[in-house]
Amino acid sequence: MTDTVDDVELPYDDDASKQEKVESLEERLEVLESQNEEMRDKLLDANAENNKYQQKLERLTHENKKLKQSPLFVATVQELTDEGVIIKQHGNNQEALTEVTEEMREDLEPDDRVAVNNSLSIVKTLEDETDVRARVMQVDRSPEVTYGDIGGIKEQIEEVRETVEMPLRNPDMFEDVGIDPPSGVLLHGPPGTGKTMLAKAVANQTDATFIKMAGSELVHKFIGEGAKLVRDLFELARQHQPAVIFVDEIDAIAAKRTESKTSGDAEVQRTMMQLLSEMDGFEDRGEIRIIAATNRFDMLDRAILRPGRFDRLIEVPEPDEAGREQIFRIHTRSMSVDDNVDFGRLAAMAEGASGADIKAICTEAGMFAIRDDRTEVRMSDFREAYEKIQTEDEDEDVSRTFA
Repeated sequence: MTDTVDDVELPYDDDASKQEKVESLEERLEVLESQNEEMRDKLLDANAENNKYQQKLERLTHENKKLKQSPLFVATVQELTDEGVIIKQHGNNQEALTEVTEEMREDLEPDDRVAVNNSLSIVKTLEDETDVRARVMQVDRSPEVTYGDIGGIKEQIEEVRETVEMPLRNPDMFEDVGIDPPSGVLLHGPPGTGKTMLAKAVANQTDATFIKMAGSELVHKFIGEGAKLVRDLFELARQHQPAVIFVDEIDAIAAKRTESKTSGDAEVQRTMMQLLSEMDGFEDRGEIRIIAATNRFDMLDRAILRPGRFDRLIEVPEPDEAGREQIFRIHTRSMSVDDNVDFGRLAAMAEGASGADIKAICTEAGMFAIRDDRTEVRMSDFREAYEKIQTEDEDEDVSRTFA
């Protein structure tokens, strides 16, 4: 028979020994409760760790399943027939007839991109293909350049605004007169005269989608890549009409055609043919305006200069004396300039300077003031800056002669 607590003989019968035993049992109870709490915390940590590994196991199982699946191939829908859908697989250009469900057939159209499996059955439709290089050429933030930041080419600014801005803002005016708005403008002239700044100002002043690219970006190593990029650029512009496409240094892809048989020249000419087709081909271009710029107008092929592709050929010359004075005032608006600075004399001194040259003179004059620990830029600083720029240009010309 098991003894109860009352039957257990205690070593001492006095009250003091009983009190000590109670206190000892209470202390032991506290230790056990503390250990129990600690074990409970460890159990919670273990459960959390187990959940984490469980999630990792599920993810790896899913990835393993995907890796074991057969890859899908990209194809293009050629034709919808009563027997099924004719597709052409990319890469090998093989055509095949495959069946699809009625639900999927309703969503398919010729030229749609689809994904097919090993048995060439259509698994799903794909989005329209647009080269990522074309998408990154779209300008998301408008440049801070305005027409007020460009000096010496007032007539050219008005022509550009008539060609690009007016058809986008007031298309009804052209309909009332009964003429088609100009489709493109080509800016040509010496370097540094403000051609690219004009394009930036257009991007700032219009709400149209602005897409910029350099001609050299369309020249690629592999056959067909340049032409494909041109198609994607115009497709991107059509998807975001109204749009303005700016092609800088267009002479890189639109130079006069020669009898050269090299693969590089042939690829450049193929790219130019695609550009000509997109600019004035069989299909209507829509609300897309084109601005192009070049320093080598003499190198351009006659086909790209004809009306319908570039309706306006605008020469952007070096500024005259009044234009140079205006440019000096523009680039010194935020500078601390001494009251004795004569902008008219500066314009006369900098004969033959372009807008870019004048900006460099103003920047260099400010550097002279900083070196002398001054906050105001003096007339002498501009003279020294002009002499320094002139010397650097002469040294560069000499180095080119003996190169």
